[in-house]
Amino acid sequence: MRKMLLLGAACSALASAAHAEAAADAAAVDEVVVTAARLEETLPQELARYGADLSVIDDAVMRDNVYVDISQALQMQTPGVFLSPRNGPFSYVDIAVQGSRTADVLWLVDGVRISNRLYTSTSPADTLPASMVERIEVLKGGQSLFYGTQAVAGAINVVTRGFAQDFDGRLTAGGDTNGGVHADAYVRDTVGRHRYVAWVSKDEASGYRTFDVFQPSATERKRGYDVVSFGGKYGVDLAEGLGLNLYVQHTDAHLEYPSPRLTRLAFNDRDEEIASLSLDWTAREDVQLSAKGYFHDWDSVYSTVNNTPGDPAAPPVIVDDLAYWGYRDYGVNVLAKLNLHRGFEYQLGYDFQNFNGRDEVLLIADQTERVHAFVAQVRTTEDLIQNARFAAGVRYNKAGDTEKTVWNVSGRWDATPALYVEGMAGTAFILPSAEQLYAVDPTSVAGNPDLKAERSVNLNASVGGEQAGFEWKLTGFVRKVDDLITDEARAGFPEGLYVNTDGEVRFRGVELSGRSELGHGLSARASFAYTRARQEGAGRQFDRIPKLQAKAGLDWTPAEQPFGASASLLWTGDVWQQVSGFGRVNYGNYAVVDLAAHVWLDGADRRHRLTARLENALDEDYATRVNSAPVDLAPAGVRFLYGFRGVPRTLHVSYAYSF
Repeated sequence: MRKMLLLGAACSALASAAHAEAAADAAAVDEVVVTAARLEETLPQELARYGADLSVIDDAVMRDNVYVDISQALQMQTPGVFLSPRNGPFSYVDIAVQGSRTADVLWLVDGVRISNRLYTSTSPADTLPASMVERIEVLKGGQSLFYGTQAVAGAINVVTRGFAQDFDGRLTAGGDTNGGVHADAYVRDTVGRHRYVAWVSKDEASGYRTFDVFQPSATERKRGYDVVSFGGKYGVDLAEGLGLNLYVQHTDAHLEYPSPRLTRLAFNDRDEEIASLSLDWTAREDVQLSAKGYFHDWDSVYSTVNNTPGDPAAPPVIVDDLAYWGYRDYGVNVLAKLNLHRGFEYQLGYDFQNFNGRDEVLLIADQTERVHAFVAQVRTTEDLIQNARFAAGVRYNKAGDTEKTVWNVSGRWDATPALYVEGMAGTAFILPSAEQLYAVDPTSVAGNPDLKAERSVNLNASVGGEQAGFEWKLTGFVRKVDDLITDEARAGFPEGLYVNTDGEVRFRGVELSGRSELGHGLSARASFAYTRARQEGAGRQFDRIPKLQAKAGLDWTPAEQPFGASASLLWTGDVWQQVSGFGRVNYGNYAVVDLAAHVWLDGADRRHRLTARLENALDEDYATRVNSAPVDLAPAGVRFLYGFRGVPRTLHVSYAYSF
C-alpha cells in the first residue's frame, strides 16, 4: 500500500509540474518545429514497404483489452504467432514465429536488443508491462540483415510512449481477481524545440495456483509478481534537420517461480536498465544519418528455499541464496540513407556490440563477446518503378573467431489498387549462447566451446489485397537450418552435451489472415496458421511448436457512442513435449475466449474511462507447458506428470483519466 501511495503521489506531482511548465512556456512558443527523421526508429516500417511481413499492435488495442503485459497482447492479437506464457503475466514464454523455437526470435525495446545472450531460450518478456507501450512491431521471417544474431525467424520491437506536439497524459488504476493491482501514468509535451515523455507503472499480484498437481512438500502454490517500471524520453532539435534523443528506462521486479514439489520459496529479484542516446541528422534531402549508442544492464539474484518431504517441521533447506545471474550489453549503431541519384537509394550501416555475463546458478563464468558488423542495402524508388519496390542487401558479421556473411532480397509489387504480391528471401544465423558454450553445472546440459553458429536460408512469399473494407493476406514460408544446436546424450555427460546436429532442419507452413469492416463501428478479424517443423528424416513435430493455430475477434467501437466492446478467440492445436518417465505428451488442443468492454463515463468529453476484460471467459483448463518430477517419499524413479496452468477465468477492471 505504501508503494501504491508513493506511486500515485509521484504521478500527480509529475503531471502537475509538467502542465505548469507547459502553460508557462506556451506563450513563448511561436515557431513550427521540424523534427529530424529517425532512420532506426522507422526501420520496421521501411522493411515492410519492401516486402517484409510486419504486424503491429497499437496502444488502442492494449488499452481496450486491459492487457497486463505485452505477452498477453501478442498471444491473443498477432496473426500466426504462437505465444504461451509459462506462468501468466510477467513470466517466461514459449514463442513460435513461423514455426520457430523461442531462441529464433530477437526482442528489442525502441530498437535496443534485450534478448539474453546467456540463454537464447530465455525470453525477456517478464519485465515488459503493457502500459508503457505505444505499439508492438512483429517482423516475421529472417531479419539478420539489420538485426544480426537470433533474428532468424523474426524480430519483436516494443516501441515505448512517443512524443506529442501538445500536452497530454493519462492516469490509470485497476486490479484483477487474481489479487492483482495496477497503476500507471504518463505525461508528454513539446515546448519550443524540446520534447519529453515520462511514464511510470506498477503491477503486483499474489497470482493463481500455478500447477494442476502438487506434492505435499510444496507449500508455495501461487506465483506472484511485483513489477515497477519507469522511464522517459527527451528530444531536442539542435538545428534544422539535426535532432538529439535520449531514452532511459528502469525496472525493479520480484518474480516468483515455485515448483510443484519441495518449494517453500523461489524467486528472481530483477534490476534492469535500458538506455540509448541517438543523433539524427538530415544533412540534405538526399543524405540522412543516424548514430545511436545503447546500454542494457540486466541483474538478477535467484533464491530457492525448499521443504523436507514428509517432515513439515524440519528446518528449511536453502538451495540458492541470492545467487547472481545477469549480463550487460552495450554498443553503437550507425545508419546512413543516401539518395544520390534517381531510381535508387542506399542504406549503409555499422553495428558494434559488447556483451558480457555470468551465472552463479548454472555456473557460467564471466564471458565477453564483441561483435562488429557492416551492412549495405540498395533499394529501388518510385522514380524507377512506380508500382513496385525491390531491395537487396548484405551483412558481414564478426564475433571473435566466428565470421558470418548473410544476404537478403525482398520486394513488393502492387499489381492493382486491390491486389499486391510481396516476398523476401535470404540467409540468417544464430551465434551459440554462453550457456551452450560454457555451462559446467553437473546437473544440467554441458556446454561445448567447439559449437558452430547455426545457419539458415529462408523464403517468405505473400499475396494479399484490400477492397470494399475487406483486407486479406496469404503467406507461405520455408526455412532450412544447418548446424542446429541441440542437446544430446553423450558418454561422460550425465545430463547431455550441446552439439550441432547433422542433417538439415526444415520449417515450412502457411498463414492466412483477414479483416473486414462490417459498418457501424463493427469489424471482424481472423487468422489461421499451419506449421511443419521437423528435422530431416524425423517423423514428428518439434516440441512445444503447434502445427495448427487460429485466432479470431470482433471489435465494436461506434464513433458516435461513448462505449465499445470486443471478443477474442485463440485456438491452439496439438502441442507435444517429451517428458521424462512419460514419453511424448500432448498438452494442446484448447480454446481461450476473452471478452472486453469500455465506456466513457463523461460522454463526449472522453476523459474518464472504465474498461473491463474477462480473460479466459469460458474458464478453459489448459496447460502452457508440461513436465515431471519425483513423487514425495516414493522409490527412486517414480515420477508424476504436471502441467503449468494457463490463466484461469480472471476479471480485469481499470479506470483511466486522460488530460
